[in-house]
Amino acid sequence: MGKIALITGITGQDGSYLAELLLKKNYSVHGVVRRVALEDRTHRLWRLRKILNKITLHAASLESYASLVKIVQKIKPNEVYHLAAQSYVSYSFEDEFSTLNTNIGGTHYILSAVKEFSPKSKFYFAGSSEMFGKVKEVPQNEKTPFNPRSSYGISKVTGYELTKNYREAYNLFCCTGILFNHESPRRGFEFVTRKISHGAARIKLGIQKNLELGNMDAKRDWGHSEDYVLAMWKMLQLKKPEDFVIATGKQHSVREFAKLAFETLDLDYRKYIKYNKIYDRPSEVDSLLGNYSKAKKIIKWEPKISFKELVKNMVTEDLKLVKKQGY
Repeated sequence: MGKIALITGITGQDGSYLAELLLKKNYSVHGVVRRVALEDRTHRLWRLRKILNKITLHAASLESYASLVKIVQKIKPNEVYHLAAQSYVSYSFEDEFSTLNTNIGGTHYILSAVKEFSPKSKFYFAGSSEMFGKVKEVPQNEKTPFNPRSSYGISKVTGYELTKNYREAYNLFCCTGILFNHESPRRGFEFVTRKISHGAARIKLGIQKNLELGNMDAKRDWGHSEDYVLAMWKMLQLKKPEDFVIATGKQHSVREFAKLAFETLDLDYRKYIKYNKIYDRPSEVDSLLGNYSKAKKIIKWEPKISFKELVKNMVTEDLKLVKKQGY
């Protein structure tokens, strides 16, 4: 058998694509999941449906150091991908305490478990473009100062610093991927991109009349999750750990995303989208745009799936889903 990988957040968008990629590379794949997920497989593990019999899931909580230690000690992974986090930015404004506790504490616990019980493991931390927040320069690269504008962004900056500290203080192989927005048909329904693709499909099928959105002029650098998990893997194949910005270097507004999504279904988005200020963030991040030239040079990574293909992929899959479910 090949290498052993441990993924926290395996039930999420990135976790599921990463698990599939690692299986293709002959890895033995282990995932950390909450106990409730194992008790409610249909709803909680839907992204892993096709590969459930090929992976090993362990019940644990990011809030319990002992439960993480038990897993790390038992499987001694070659690679650890720490993707789990409370990642919905809007929610992080509403519940700052749990966002900070879960994201910072969880990262600290898993790093400590690796250091104490499997120090040869290579460790990947999922950073985020939200760390740049109200940006100091456009585009952003690995040297751009952080200026987060949400508790989620703050928790990711702290995770980045913890990861860097474990690398420098304990000589562990720890790196951070600063990933810009990446989407897919497996995106959670609370995220604006999925809200648009799913809403457009429901409108096309006559199930829904309108779609309410917040700031349509917010711009993001959007890529496809499938492309981005390959970058994570490539980072851990290096001889020495380094941090990388992973992005497309192209920027699009929420309006462009919506226009394209509705056009895919021969609809005019202007007829269906209504503005609702409740979806505006308390402090908006205006111009996230990544410069991935370091990743291109060192790990030979480039995004393959275009913005247009991404939107089309999401809408087409949601149309199938809504037809199948009938709602």
